[in-house]
Amino acid sequence: MNDAAPVNADAAPAPRSRARVRAPELVGKGGWLNTGDTSYTLADLRGRIVVLDFWTFCCINCLHVLDELRELEERHRDTVVIIGVHSPKFVHEAEHGAVVDAVERYGVEHPVLDDPELATWKQYAVRAWPTLVVIDPEGYVVAQHAGEGHAHAIEALVEELEAEHEAKGTLRRGDGPYVAPEPVATDLRFPGKALRLPSGSFLVSDTTRHALVELAADGETVLRRIGSGERGFVDGAGADGGQARARFNEPQGLALLPDGSVVVADTVNHALRRFDPRSGEVTTLAGTGAQWWQGSPTSGPAREVALSSPWDVAVFGDRVWIAMAGVHQLWTYDPATETVAVAAGTTNEGLVDGPAAEAWFAQPSGLAVSADGERLWIADAESSAVRWIDREGIVRTAVGTGLFDFGHRDGDAGQALFQHPLGVTALPDGSVAVSDTYNHALRRFDPASGQVTTLATDLREPSAAVLDGDEVVVVESARHRLTRLRLPEEAVRVEAVAHRTRREATEVAPGKLQLDVVFEAPAGQKLDTRYGPSTRLLVSATPPELLVAGEGAGTDLARVVELNPAVTEGVLHVSAMAASCDDDPANDYPACHVHQQDWGVPVVVSGGGAERLALVLAGLDA
Repeated sequence: MNDAAPVNADAAPAPRSRARVRAPELVGKGGWLNTGDTSYTLADLRGRIVVLDFWTFCCINCLHVLDELRELEERHRDTVVIIGVHSPKFVHEAEHGAVVDAVERYGVEHPVLDDPELATWKQYAVRAWPTLVVIDPEGYVVAQHAGEGHAHAIEALVEELEAEHEAKGTLRRGDGPYVAPEPVATDLRFPGKALRLPSGSFLVSDTTRHALVELAADGETVLRRIGSGERGFVDGAGADGGQARARFNEPQGLALLPDGSVVVADTVNHALRRFDPRSGEVTTLAGTGAQWWQGSPTSGPAREVALSSPWDVAVFGDRVWIAMAGVHQLWTYDPATETVAVAAGTTNEGLVDGPAAEAWFAQPSGLAVSADGERLWIADAESSAVRWIDREGIVRTAVGTGLFDFGHRDGDAGQALFQHPLGVTALPDGSVAVSDTYNHALRRFDPASGQVTTLATDLREPSAAVLDGDEVVVVESARHRLTRLRLPEEAVRVEAVAHRTRREATEVAPGKLQLDVVFEAPAGQKLDTRYGPSTRLLVSATPPELLVAGEGAGTDLARVVELNPAVTEGVLHVSAMAASCDDDPANDYPACHVHQQDWGVPVVVSGGGAERLALVLAGLDA
């Protein structure tokens, strides 16, 4: 019982007390996209609730957030302005034209500030991709969230801000600054993957137009389109009397099954679909349409288990292998039992070889079975690596060193560099062609010699390639076409270039370092401790010698780690998870949410460095 005075149910709720932190101005050398060439300041947006989405287009978690924000964008279109702040990791992502392409490729329907020098990123002290910042109608920061899965918390905050500022007279409703770009007429639009059908034609995933396209053997003539071309998750006929019924959502990988049908990685639907070229029917093989989260089942009936951004598929042995980019794992689908299961990876992002259950991947995005059928090649995009898994379940790296080293360098595999490759193609001699996407090149790794060479340059974001006799057909995603190349006898020589990530290192002191992951459940929720600890922290380092003590998993979000003074620089890998549920005693079945974020924090060990490192897992009121 409460002795408080009666409350007027129609009155606006009392605003929560918040510190008044003025939002820094939006600055980006690349300028604005999706605004009709108009530039904006925060003053221009006063009266609106502004959500800044710090993203980069290589990052699968950022792509998840783009999809999460679509409903918020639609429901609160007259009060909320979402602004993407593009903050690049890879050198290619700092190119303005590449950002323009990415905005169209992923269907971004809000203004985007191109910030190639990370000026706004630094002003807001952002540490991880993605990060969301909420600014109230008076221009003050009220919340900041790192990672994905926060759309529900942000919508609750938006509704609270709407009521508060409507009552104060500081909310301004109306149309936002988004201006749609002019559509471009091409047969394909940012195609993802391709498959040569037994008939000799090519099936292409027309990713941005949410469809499949069958092209004739010339790779140009359109024979038919499969799917309505509208974003959705609908089974049915690929096309019927010109009226397409089936729907996809940014499909990518394709693989031919023994019965002649095609498995489709329907990426943003988090599903595997089946297309029958004979009947034209599209059905669903695996996935629920919802994204997999930590704590969800990792095996079972395929239609009952959630997936997470399947990017490519390949038939290896008697199963369909899935490059599960969204959780940094490989999964399998068994057509005989219609079940799915995790095959390799821990969900931690990084580059760790060894037994499948212990290996770490970083956004696997391309798969190909070797000519002898003994290994499955993997394009591990975010670590700029080419890797493989054998039939015994051992994962090995052919080329690549980790999340922060990339470039274009031929030569010995131990020194060679790629930049965010999305595709691998097995060649008849046992070597593998690599669609080196951000280097705009087709490369080749030869296991026999251990050498990497360049086969072709001046491609535009190649994302896959298909063998066709003694030629290779490359999916030039950013040129919206298939390009046929004859494999040259000698590689093209290019100048070697090496890069490291643009993220600045944090100076830390040698010895003991207090690591704190700061988490506070969103308003109206509390930590879920019904079945034991609801938090988890995993810490490791590259190189491993950087950590003397403190690595491994635990349930406490605070930990003291010890840094080796003999190792002057490296990367701390931190993975944190917390579960929270609605805090309503009257609700017997509260909704629960999992908050998860992985950080790769570059550090420099120096005597004058910090003795504490704080990382924010979920949004806190400023």
